Amino acid sequence: MIRGLGTVVVMVAFIGLALWVFSPKRKSEFEDATLLPFADDPEAIKHVEHASRSNKE
Repeated sequence: MIRGLGTVVVMVAFIGLALWVFSPKRKSEFEDATLLPFADDPEAIKHVEHASRSNKE
């Protein structure tokens, strides 16, 4: 009984996390977070932003 309850809790948490991650509302936040490794190098940020704009076209 407890194993089944644990499985349900983990499954609900997984589904909730997946919905949170793939939510369209969070897309802009995650796109900003992708630039964090380049925060100290403005030239690298320009290069990454230019590449991401080229991929969207």
